[in-house]
Amino acid sequence: MEQTAWSMLPPIITIVLALLTKEVYMSLIIGIFSGAMLFTGGSLVESILTMFAVMEDKVGGNVNILVFLAILGILVAAITKSGATKAYGEWAAKVIHGKRSALGLTALLGIVIFIDDYFNCLTVGTVMRPVTDKFKIARAKLAYVIDATAAPICIIAPVSSWAAAVGSSLPEGSTVDGFTIFLQTIPYNLYAWLTMAFMAFIIYSGRDFATMGSVVRKNKEHFEIPAEYRDSVNEEQKVSGNGKIIDLVLPLIVLIGACIYGMLYTGGIHNEGVSIADAFADCDSSKGLVFGSFTAFIFTGLLYLPRKVVTFDEFCNCFTQGFKAMVPAIFILCLAWSLSGICSDKFLNLGGYVGEVVRQHMSVMMFLPLIFFLVSIGLAFATGTSWGTFGILIPIAMAVLDATNTELYPMLVICVAAILSGAVGGDHASPISDTTILASAGAQCHHLDHVSTQVPYVIVVSTCCVIGYIVDGLTQNGWLGLVTGFAALVIAMFIIKAKVPPVDN
Repeated sequence: MEQTAWSMLPPIITIVLALLTKEVYMSLIIGIFSGAMLFTGGSLVESILTMFAVMEDKVGGNVNILVFLAILGILVAAITKSGATKAYGEWAAKVIHGKRSALGLTALLGIVIFIDDYFNCLTVGTVMRPVTDKFKIARAKLAYVIDATAAPICIIAPVSSWAAAVGSSLPEGSTVDGFTIFLQTIPYNLYAWLTMAFMAFIIYSGRDFATMGSVVRKNKEHFEIPAEYRDSVNEEQKVSGNGKIIDLVLPLIVLIGACIYGMLYTGGIHNEGVSIADAFADCDSSKGLVFGSFTAFIFTGLLYLPRKVVTFDEFCNCFTQGFKAMVPAIFILCLAWSLSGICSDKFLNLGGYVGEVVRQHMSVMMFLPLIFFLVSIGLAFATGTSWGTFGILIPIAMAVLDATNTELYPMLVICVAAILSGAVGGDHASPISDTTILASAGAQCHHLDHVSTQVPYVIVVSTCCVIGYIVDGLTQNGWLGLVTGFAALVIAMFIIKAKVPPVDN
């Protein structure tokens, strides 16, 4: 069943079941097990062993991310217990006037934190959730704004963990510098630019539509907190400390600074002759994040305990409270990684099958950007991984379009941009994507509520991207495609503005 159409079955089963049953955990488990059954030829015992072997490998390989999540949960619990979050919320409620300002500040914070999408999702959610709750902004809408300023920002930020991932996706022996080609793709990454423009339109106009419109309207009448997060809200209300805004700001500054330094250090910034760009390109972002979170954890303890902002017992109790708050995100991530693992080249090799299909349909040069975009968005949606998607497709683009041929090189840059654009778009729409999961966790909203409300917005933006990449292929000019994509989005905005009344202003 390896590298055949059957390899598409596990993600299809998972996504269909998740949408039908609204139960993500069971859907993922069934999807992983079905993949193991296909790989072992139906052997029950071997399938069970294979499923947990994949899980062991994927979870073990991502243990730093899990530790980062756990420590971040502890930090959030400690900051909340100190009263600093409440103080910040009271201050923000006086300074920020209305839902539009609250969401605009959320988007701005997401743009500023461009280093890593995991870090972005959880930090922005932690800081802004108390503020958006005060204005009764639906948590699904908060999750959308968080998600729209996570991966789309990282994929066009030269200094980020994503830039390093793209650079490392080029095949060995390539004559093209990975960081250089990444920089050249930034203007042509239609999904990233159009998503941010569309998000700004939604925030400013308040014209939420489709599922999001229903959710926002419902929360406007009666603000709801998902059942699985009500305990954490109850804990937030049991504030025992006398913390001030500075007790929120300083730990976050240390967290951001330490994470950045951790990434630079793992990239070799301490070695002579290594530039900042080179350090980011070679960094281990997961190690950088866990270094930063642990440093911030130590700093927060030293900031709170001597001043008796919280007692020692209260600080220690935050360990279990913080970890408990992160359990849903950690569990879904572990299962999503495992599904990605069973579809990897070591098992069903879904990427190999997709790559072969792409190679067989490369005869028409003018449609290459469109083909790469559509295949990329479909593969990212099915596997839930942006990095895995462009890791598969960029080498194919490099093989089809000779990088040493100066006439073909501009088309290569456009095709790589289309791959990156589709990878982020498919990742946004996928219920098994790690960034989608973390955006839900950051906003503390029901995961499938976030998926169902975000998908219509993804479809609008992706449709405009399709038009742009068709123009890219016909003209072989990325700038014309960008202008066309924006023009299509403006038309879509006018249609939405004419047909959809303001829902959330």
